[in-house]
Amino acid sequence: MRTAIYPGSFDPVTLGHADIIQRAEKLVDRLIVAVLHNPAKTSTFSVEERVQMLRELVAPFPNVEVTSFHGLLVNFARQHDADCIIRGVRAFSDFEYEFQMALVNRKLAPDLETIFLMPKEKYSAVSSRLVREIGSMGGELKELVPEPLLDRIVTRLAKG
Repeated sequence: MRTAIYPGSFDPVTLGHADIIQRAEKLVDRLIVAVLHNPAKTSTFSVEERVQMLRELVAPFPNVEVTSFHGLLVNFARQHDADCIIRGVRAFSDFEYEFQMALVNRKLAPDLETIFLMPKEKYSAVSSRLVREIGSMGGELKELVPEPLLDRIVTRLAKG
């Protein structure tokens, strides 16, 4: 059974994330969407809220589960017998950073592969940071975040 980890902060979940999940779940038997708990970073949504939103989003996919993790991704991947890490790459600037991370992960866990997936072109400029900025200024998020999560995300971002 092939298991992949799709890690990220998902703060908040975007249509780009949803697109990568839909692409990745077709490639493996088991996909674990893993929300990174990073206490050094101030988040808009708690880890628990992000996990819950992702669980709602992936409900139609029986081979996808959502959890959170602390520490090194390679350790989390080992604990879950993962074969690979899924990373979304929107632009060359993303690739440069992700490539460096993949090389470090390969040094730490030589058997763990990294698979880069590109989202649909219409999501290539969508990022959580951009969603937070637009939402905090009252901008329209309908084309940026999944519809079932839209009201929750808009409400939180409007509060600042």
